[in-house]
Amino acid sequence: MIADFLDSIKSVHQEFSQDTTGATAIEYGLIAAGIGVVIIGAVSLVGAALTNTFGTIAAAM
Repeated sequence: MIADFLDSIKSVHQEFSQDTTGATAIEYGLIAAGIGVVIIGAVSLVGAALTNTFGTIAAAM
């Protein structure tokens, strides 16, 4: 009875350790998150510069 239980645990472990279908989705998710962080950083840096530029233009008008 215990041996059967241990065998079933071993077989389930082998199936999960060889299953790589979710790994690709996780990798794409991490890549998308990294791209999002870069975009947010770039927009915040450029946004402050654009605010100053448009403020200067508005003051000159």
